[in-house]
Order: sequence, then structure tokens, then C-alpha cells
Amino acid sequence: MAIHFEKDAQNIVTLTIDMENRSQNVLNDVFEKELATAVDKVAEDNTIAGVILTSGKKDFMAGGDLDALYALTDAKTVFDWGMSFKTILRKLETCGKSVVAALSGNTLGGGLEVALACHRRIAINNPKAKLGLPEVTLGLLPGGGGTQRLPRLIGIQNSLQYLLEGTQLNPEAALQAGFIHELATDKDDMMNKAKQWLLANPGAKQPWDEKKFKWPGGDNNHPAVAQMWMVAPAMLNKKTFGNYPAAQNILNCVQGGGSVDFDTGCRLEARYFANTVVSKEAKNIINSLWYQLNKIKKGESRPQGFAPSRVTKVGILGAGMMGAGIAYVSAYAGIEVVLKDVSKEASEKGKSYSAGLLEKRVAKGKMSAEQKDAILGRILATDQASDLKGCDLIIEAVFENRELKAKVTQEAEAQIAETAVFASNTSTLPITGLAERSSRPQNFIGLHFFSPVDKMALVEIIVGKQTSPETLARAFDYVLQINKTPIVVNDSRGFYTSRVFATYPMEGIALLLEGQHPRAIESAGLKAGMPVGPLALMDEVSLSLVLHIEGQTRKDMEASGKSYQAHPGMAVVERMVKEFGREGKKASKGFYDYPADGKKHLWPELQQHFKPAETELSQEEMITRMMFVQALETVRCYEEKVLTTAADANIGSIFGWGFAPFKGGTLQYINDFGVKEFVGKCEELTAKYGPRFTPPALLKKMAANGETFQ
Repeated sequence: MAIHFEKDAQNIVTLTIDMENRSQNVLNDVFEKELATAVDKVAEDNTIAGVILTSGKKDFMAGGDLDALYALTDAKTVFDWGMSFKTILRKLETCGKSVVAALSGNTLGGGLEVALACHRRIAINNPKAKLGLPEVTLGLLPGGGGTQRLPRLIGIQNSLQYLLEGTQLNPEAALQAGFIHELATDKDDMMNKAKQWLLANPGAKQPWDEKKFKWPGGDNNHPAVAQMWMVAPAMLNKKTFGNYPAAQNILNCVQGGGSVDFDTGCRLEARYFANTVVSKEAKNIINSLWYQLNKIKKGESRPQGFAPSRVTKVGILGAGMMGAGIAYVSAYAGIEVVLKDVSKEASEKGKSYSAGLLEKRVAKGKMSAEQKDAILGRILATDQASDLKGCDLIIEAVFENRELKAKVTQEAEAQIAETAVFASNTSTLPITGLAERSSRPQNFIGLHFFSPVDKMALVEIIVGKQTSPETLARAFDYVLQINKTPIVVNDSRGFYTSRVFATYPMEGIALLLEGQHPRAIESAGLKAGMPVGPLALMDEVSLSLVLHIEGQTRKDMEASGKSYQAHPGMAVVERMVKEFGREGKKASKGFYDYPADGKKHLWPELQQHFKPAETELSQEEMITRMMFVQALETVRCYEEKVLTTAADANIGSIFGWGFAPFKGGTLQYINDFGVKEFVGKCEELTAKYGPRFTPPALLKKMAANGETFQ
């Protein structure tokens, strides 16, 4: 059974959701059928004084069954399912009996929609519990009346921020926002409060079923709401560029619902829900950000046969921005940290970075001053190598210079146990080469963090030729310990993320060289779904750094007897740095100017030095080029065994450099386009723009065999 029906001496019925063989309650066909039966029974029994809907599990409900939704491809089937579920909830709230939702733990998605169909909501005040409608984060929208009940409960304008952002609130915040009516200290208190309310409020109605119902903040005809609707679509499009149907459809549901009665609004929601569920964007997002992300977090890329490990003390070499960030996330996770630099002053400056972040959390009420002090107390700022004694993990985060890295490696290894793991935070230098200067190369691995470390979720783990499986397992466990997402790649120059990420800004620069307007290039990058335009991104990275890395790459390849072919865009980078002295954002001048007293803007002289072409490329053609180069380089990484799973490729691209989430990642982009069609387009682009668009042999083979990336 999924729902247990129990009637007490006061004629109060408790419906306890406790789905068999599941750790979480989910909204599926089994639940829906049993809820329908229970609601019919409640409606027909005139002796019932009230109903409590609660959970027999730690959480109330996790939401809808994504497996079932992901499999649906027929819009009519989705519409009928949505209307069927809404009919059950509608009967629950209009059956003439008062209903209380007694909420323990997480109440998310469809679970919150069930609760919103109850006349009162009481939640246990557990600060770790979350309540919300996060469907939009998976490319979906609430399909159980959420887009109609929430606006009628808290107002149109207030509801949009939660619906469009998928915000999850703890119980106290949910009470303030108006999601729930009351807090309880524990389950007994919650059930007692529910019964007391039911006995005092028989025959309750929802606000929207009252004859004198007025929308909180006004309906669509209210001047403030009408004015909001004049600008909201444009603001949403500016943020999403029309790439996310779920967000647009949520807006349509709320706007449409604000002009009609509740039942018509629910039917409207069912239509938009069906349109969203069957969209390619929803399938792409669910595939990557649900299925593949969960595979990674469950350890798909972690070597088996090694017991889970935890780091107790980590040494970080280099207290610059990266080292300071790694120190912060490690200390925050409860790990003792030794932050070492060449001087005590430098290491203390690195520690102050953590102090600044923690002080902001205290100011926002997200932690106490005591918690802040405890975290800072775990960070030892030092200039003494001897303080590294007892560390079971060392992370080197110094400048990208082989000799410097070798020096700090040997200095640290002299202090730590033979079993300790040594990791380099390099973003480009091959791990195998760096490990040559280590006395225990089997314990040497790469941990590539992304900046700013406290905000970026990804860590790229790089396995060198001599890295042992146990070292990889321990590194993997550490990344999970600090609440980051690990992807595992094999060693090569630039690894995966740095290597593929670079293709995007470089293609934008190649377009500039060909005479395309810089503003059109930037707009195409944003329309493609990238978080920043390619020229702005190159400024962020630093043109001088790119030139330095290119020079090092050229030397290394020539030293190993390989020929080096520069990307056409490198000619632009070289001119920008050497001829014009424009090194990027840090120098306040790159492709953009960065005035101290104003907003950044494109350098006015760009088109003077890079002459406009006679023919302008279409936005679609520029988008295709910038997306294809990323996908193609990912396939090359896959073909060369730098990558071993499609999940690592897709999640690495989305979390690492913001590759369009609605496309599901770089390899899913190819699936979405169609592998055979993608190869055909590559051949067309190769003929126009050169060999960087040549489809790899692996891709041609997959196209011939009708295969996709799984």
C-alpha cells in the first residue's frame, strides 16, 4: 500500500503516505490511484470530522516520478495524466471536509502541490528540511495545480520568483513566504496542532473557492500587476534567450491563470505542462542533471574495492585565490586545514578570504558567529613546511610553472606520510609530467578546481599514468566530502575542461578575425546558451595567460617531436597583447574596456584593427560554429580515452564552463542534433572553415551504426 487510512475516536482521519519498497514517497500511478480511493472514501463518509495528510517516512514527498515523466513523449497522454491528478486534488479540497497537510522533512514539487490542495499546512521546524517547487531546474513546470494555487495564495508577483527560480525554502522561510501556516516542534506537536485546528474549523474552504476571494496583491487587472506583465516577458527573454520552454510556460500559466477562474487555470496549466514534458529541452536537462549527475554522485567513475575514506587534515600550498578558496570549502566541510605560502603575511591574507565569506553568511543570518569562529579555527595560516606534518592530503595550488610546482612538491613530501595523497590544482600541465618530480608518483593525482571555488560545484580529477586506483578513490571521496561534484578524466594537455572550454572563446575570436561584428559575436554566444560571450570570457581568462599557455604548449610539443598548429584566433590574441597592450580584465583593457566609474563596453577600436567583412554571417551560423567546436573537441577527448563516460563529459561541460544546460552537455548536444546529421554538418563546416571541424573517426562510425552517446 501507498496510503494508510486510519480513523480515530474523534472521527479524524489520518492518511499516512508510506510507499512500499521506496525510501522516498513519490507521485506516481500507484500513489495517484490510492489517493483517489482515499479521497472518495473521505468524501462519501459524512461522519468524518477532518483529515490529516501526512507521511510515514522522514520526508513528506520528494516530488513526481521522473522515470515516468521522462518516458512520456505523447502530449495528449501527459495532458490526460495532468488533468486526472488535478481532478483528485480538486475533489480533496472541495469534499466538504477540512484537510491539514502535516509536513515532515522535505516537501518538494508534486509533494508541495498535494500540500497546497489542503486547507492548512503545518511543518516541523527542521532547518534542514526544504519546501518548494523546483521543477524548472529540471526543465519542467508544476503540473499539479502549483502554478494556480501558489499565485492565489501569496500573490502573482511573489509567486513568480519561486516558480521561475525553483527556490527551496526551510520551514521558517516557507512560513514567512506564506507557503505554510504554522510550525511545530516535532511530530507529536504537529499532529496535535493539526487535530486542534480541524476540530475548530470544520468545513473549511480554500481562499479561491470563497465567493469574496481577492487575489493577494491583485489579479491581472490590478495596475501594479498589469505593469509587471508589460515587462516580465522581456526580462525573462533577456535572461533565457528563449532557450527554456519551462520558464516561458510557467510565465504563461501564471499570466493566463490571473484572468480566469481556478478550474480553467488548471486546464490551462495542463496544456503547458504537456508541452513542456515532451520538449527536447526537458529531456536533455533531465538526462544530464538528474540521471547522469546521480550516476556520478553514486560513484560511477570511482574505482571499486576500496573502503570509503575521509580526509582529516589537508595541506594547501599557495594561498592565492585558488588556494584560499580550497581552504575555505575544506574547513567549511569540517576538515583541518594548513594553508601555506612563502610568507606568514601571504598565508594570513589567504585565510582572510575565508573570514570575509563567513562574515557575509553571519550578516545574512545563515550562520552564527560561533560557527564562523569554529570554521576559521580549523585554518592554520603558515609559512613553515613542518606544519604540514600529519596531513593525509596535500593540494598544490601555486603558479603554472613546472619548476615551482616541483619545488613545493618535494618540500611537502618530505613532511608527510608515505600513504598521503598529493594533488596538483594545475589546469593545463599534464599530471604524469608533474609526477616525475614526486617520490611517490602512485600517490600523485590532479584536482582541478574552478574559480571561484566557493561557488563552482565541479572538481576535475586527473589520473596520471602511475596514479593508483586507491589514490583515485581517495581523491574522489574528498571531492564528495567537500560537497563538490567530481568528474574523472585521464591525463593529457589541458585535460578535458580546459582543453574544450578554450575552443569556445577561440572560435569567437576567429569570427572577429574574419570580420564579424564583435557585438554580433557576443550576442550569438549568449543566444547559444553560454553564460558569457566569447570575447568577454577571454578577457576574464586573461589574454596574456592564454598567450603564455600557448607558448608553453608549442615548446612542449616541439620538444617531443610533434608539430604544432596554432588556432587562427591566436593571431588576434598575440596582436591584442603585444601590439595593443590589452591583456584582459585584470589590466582593465582587453576586448572590452573596464572603466572604474562605469560599465564595461567593447573596445571601440576593435573594428578599426579587425576590418568588417563584406558579408555578415547569420546568428545561427555563428552559434553553430561556437557550439560545434566544443562538441567536437569533447568527442576527440572521448576518442582518445581522456574521457571514459558521457556523464563526465556532459556534467563537466555544464558545471565546468556553463555549456548550455538546455542542450544537456557537449555530447548530449550531438545526440540532440542527431549524430548522423551532426557529422554531415561537420563536413559542411570543414569545407568552409577548416580542419578544426573535421568529424573524428569515432563519430563517423557512430553515425554509420546509428549509435548515440549514453
